[in-house]
Amino acid sequence: MIYQQKDFDEKLQVKIKNIEVALKDYIVKLLSQNKSVFAKKKLDFDAGFDKVGNDSFKPGYSSSIWIGIAVKNDELNDVHIIKIWECERSLFGMPISKSIPGSKIIGELLDESVEEIKEELKEYIEEVLQDVN
Repeated sequence: MIYQQKDFDEKLQVKIKNIEVALKDYIVKLLSQNKSVFAKKKLDFDAGFDKVGNDSFKPGYSSSIWIGIAVKNDELNDVHIIKIWECERSLFGMPISKSIPGSKIIGELLDESVEEIKEELKEYIEEVLQDVN
């Protein structure tokens, strides 16, 4: 869902932080639950939460979660990334890095609920494990 700068308020800030915390905690849980399952199948399983920036309403801020799977001691060959929130400056719908008259600051929040994301990640892991068998 796209938000205009005029929509940036404390309620949205809290919503972003709550989603980030919920998904970050879920990623930690997924790691602990699945690391041994993947190890038995000779796969490396890693996951994490990435955040760039400190102010979610400043252009350049972004947050996401990711899951990576690789054959043991090999590079990650399958990475699933879900962007949570991204704030950027745009001009005529194109992202720009500098403040130019007429440019706007917009933010994009994922459309799915936390529960839908959890289900998506669970299905993704199950699918990868089925493909290995």
